[in-house]
Amino acid sequence: MLKIDLLKLSAGREVTVLWRKGRWRYATIASNECWAISSSRGSFRGANLDTDTKTKKIGPGLRRICVFAAAFLSCLLASVLLWWRAEPVQVQARASLWVRSSSFADGATIPGRLTCDGANRSPQLHWQPAPRGTKSFAIVMDDPDTPTDFTHWLVYNIAPGVRELAEGASTEGAMPQGSAEGKNNFGRPGYGGPCPPRGNPHHYVFQVYALDLLLHLPPGATRKQLNAAIDGHIVSEGQIIGIYQRMDK
Repeated sequence: MLKIDLLKLSAGREVTVLWRKGRWRYATIASNECWAISSSRGSFRGANLDTDTKTKKIGPGLRRICVFAAAFLSCLLASVLLWWRAEPVQVQARASLWVRSSSFADGATIPGRLTCDGANRSPQLHWQPAPRGTKSFAIVMDDPDTPTDFTHWLVYNIAPGVRELAEGASTEGAMPQGSAEGKNNFGRPGYGGPCPPRGNPHHYVFQVYALDLLLHLPPGATRKQLNAAIDGHIVSEGQIIGIYQRMDK
């Protein structure tokens, strides 16, 4: 068994001491050579220092052991220093909200009564849970299939105890107390249902955000203002997507 210790001589040199076969042996790398010396346990001096002790050159096998031991200890010391100096990194994953609607299924067609071709009623939305620290909810409905990412609905400052908006809540003035609605891209506050150009189907994303604050926004805020207000304050989010297509006549 090979035992390795580090000693420091009075001259300030570091040496590697190897205990092997019942004897202490000293080794250092100087001018690309390793040397060994027989000595008592109390004194270890190098071949290039003043000594009356007889020295002999180490063979290639032990030289490789010396080089390997020095490299191993250097790597070990560097790893310990890096571990000790490193600051812990905390990564917190954002939770997900479960969002559903009784007005349409996720990924299904939005019924005509919720569009500009019908009564233009706002859909029923339900979400859960409310993560710890939630102070309010916000809802954004947009159409990403348009060149300008058309905004259809903005709702914010929904109380943290609310989990549902009834169908028609926006268009019938039945929004939760304390909540506010922003201005959509139709130029008016409240809900504006799907109204795509005729042809390809469009996707409508209803995104629900749990926020860690109550927004200081007046009614009628724009999408840009809402985005700036919620930036860095989203603790959880979820979505449901509906599809609507107006066929060519």
